Amino acid sequence: MQGYIIDVKNVRDDDLIVTILSADNLYTTYRFYGARHSIINIGYKIDFELENNFKTTIPRLKEVIQLGFNWILEREKLYCWQRYIKLFYPHLKEVESIDDFYFQLLDETVHKMIKQNPKRAIIESYIKLLDYEGRLHKEYECLLCEQKIEHEISLVRSFLPTHPSCSYSKKFKMTQIEELFGEYSLLNFEDDEVEYIWNILLQGL
Repeated sequence: MQGYIIDVKNVRDDDLIVTILSADNLYTTYRFYGARHSIINIGYKIDFELENNFKTTIPRLKEVIQLGFNWILEREKLYCWQRYIKLFYPHLKEVESIDDFYFQLLDETVHKMIKQNPKRAIIESYIKLLDYEGRLHKEYECLLCEQKIEHEISLVRSFLPTHPSCSYSKKFKMTQIEELFGEYSLLNFEDDEVEYIWNILLQGL
């Protein structure tokens, strides 16, 4: 099986509880001496096997092979990637069934990050996630005053739209946000604007 490591918790000594997002499941596994192996790390894609044991309630993670990315040694990209991936565990941990959208989305983002700025690629990925989950508010109604937004717009957590005067937040042109929400594109955003949106994303999926 293949999957992305989205959470790692120390248990005792060097043992770990490792949560893995695969194409069709969210696995909580036990890894003996996992802390001694650098391949057990947030955001890494791995090939793995699971061993069920009647003595424990969760399967043992074994035969782990890291499936490296082209940019795995680029510090900035890996840092951004791991911060993004960490958000998936609290977002998905209560979900009972997973379809392949999330796994495919991460695969797609990994590929885009080969040539694209990591924050831009990840934000565009997150917009797709919001749209898929029905949480992308394309009606452009202010979260706070519930009135239509027409000219300038601000975004708050989960990219919910507001009037700049209501949330006292950074202003964007409506055309920018319409392009972002409609085409998943940050083409017309300056780097400082991308940085601002990135910090909103880090508040949680």
